[in-house]
Amino acid sequence: MIPLREITGYLEGLAPLSLQESYDNSGLQVGDPGMEVTGILVALDVTEEVLLEAEKLGFNLVVAHHPIIFAGLKSITGRKGPERIVKLAIQKDIAIYSGHTNFDAISGGVNSALANRLGLVDQQILAPVSGELKKVVVYVPHAQLEQVRQAMFDAGAGEIGAYDSCSFNIEGTGTFRGGEGSHPFAGETGVFHQEPETRLETIIPASLAGRVVRAMTAAHPYEEVAYDIYPLDNQDPRRGMGMIGQLEDPMEEELFLGFLKDRFRAGVIRHTILLGKPVRKVAVCGGSGSFLLGKAKAAGADVFVTGDMKYHQFFEAEGKIVVMDIGHFESEQFTRELFYDLLMKKFPKFAVRLSETEKNPIKYF
Repeated sequence: MIPLREITGYLEGLAPLSLQESYDNSGLQVGDPGMEVTGILVALDVTEEVLLEAEKLGFNLVVAHHPIIFAGLKSITGRKGPERIVKLAIQKDIAIYSGHTNFDAISGGVNSALANRLGLVDQQILAPVSGELKKVVVYVPHAQLEQVRQAMFDAGAGEIGAYDSCSFNIEGTGTFRGGEGSHPFAGETGVFHQEPETRLETIIPASLAGRVVRAMTAAHPYEEVAYDIYPLDNQDPRRGMGMIGQLEDPMEEELFLGFLKDRFRAGVIRHTILLGKPVRKVAVCGGSGSFLLGKAKAAGADVFVTGDMKYHQFFEAEGKIVVMDIGHFESEQFTRELFYDLLMKKFPKFAVRLSETEKNPIKYF
């Protein structure tokens, strides 16, 4: 068995909860972080049937995309669906974990799964987030520079796009005088000292700041480490909403509609007027993606694939892009396989199953 906090820690290391939208409620919904997990059932939605399926398998954790506690519960009486599900989970001692918009907001997450399903190449985040990066600066004696720098890299610092181990280093002189009770690494207590040092600068995701600082101070020889952390407005190319990429071979619009319907087993596709030109560049957003239509147009996408478009939002295509609404469930159904693959990669010998009971609540005639 594996402690629940180890599983949730792994998932949140991939998609920090700080990335979720303000309205969201990702994370552990039900359960004790210290409980031992016997098995994981992966689903898109948590239903009573899914919980009973987990119980039958002897599993006590459900990992789902959509939160069951979303707008908040004022009581748990079993009167409404979410109340009944939470009540049943507590009765059966089954934990529920949700990875929702935080997994929408990472490269390799929900929208990557959607883009991969279409075979898109040259994938990029459609709307990268800003303000999620920080610069950390620390002053290190020359001889210990490599050990401190590597410790920071190992903790997740120094990644920029497809590059890692990124830093900038400037040599200079640090000064200090140790007071009473100090045990200076260099120099003597009470004596003014000058030490050749390197100013080490690197970049970190805000979510990793604590871990990087702990690794840095543990590797640093000084008992009082001088460092600074600066907020940055830079966009993070690995984090944000939506995805955009290219088809390896352009398709006519009608052919792409058929391809899309087949790949996502869509009962119907609602779309704007076809523009009579080949589909090359495709933007996607799983779930409700209308808020990214402007970004898709600005990026020059020929088609925007998403779900939950409202009537008046279709007008916003303005003849510049073809909007294709395949449905909420259809656009996110492969999130289950995403979670399954991620969990099996980390815990290859652990019991992880895809739910066989959940179904699309929407039917087509």
